[in-house]
Amino acid sequence: MALYDHIQELRAELAASCSAKEIRQIRRELETALAEMIRITAAFDTEMAAL
Repeated sequence: MALYDHIQELRAELAASCSAKEIRQIRRELETALAEMIRITAAFDTEMAAL
């Protein structure tokens, strides 16, 4: 699954979650996935700037 799709899936799960425990878990996973997306985007931007 692509990272973007994973993030969208986590957002949907978060919106449908009822328990506080589940919400905390999904938020942690979402924060990790978003941090990875930011890291990948920054690396891409750096590479593009070097061209």
